[in-house]
Amino acid sequence: MARTITVNVPHALGRAEARRRVDEGFEVIEGSLTTGVRSLVTVKRQWEGDCLAVEVRALFQRTSGRIEILEDAVQMHFDVPELLAAIADRVRSRLAEQTAKLLAKESV
Repeated sequence: MARTITVNVPHALGRAEARRRVDEGFEVIEGSLTTGVRSLVTVKRQWEGDCLAVEVRALFQRTSGRIEILEDAVQMHFDVPELLAAIADRVRSRLAEQTAKLLAKESV
């Protein structure tokens, strides 16, 4: 059974700028999802409007999720397999921290 990681990161950038930053800086978010096993990971992503569908495969496990760009926040939902649920809280906090830095007003 999967465990859902949900992260909500507020911003004051507007939807278009937030989407641009998420798109151009996706490696930051990807790094939060692949901590410690990056060389063994395959990440697929596809934009559907202002929602980014993400699939991560590593160590015979699959994590899927979506990143939704809103006018004043970025909402992320990832379904983590039970085997990886033990690190879900660490992944959640890294996602929140790294995405907040990416969306910080002074970032470019």
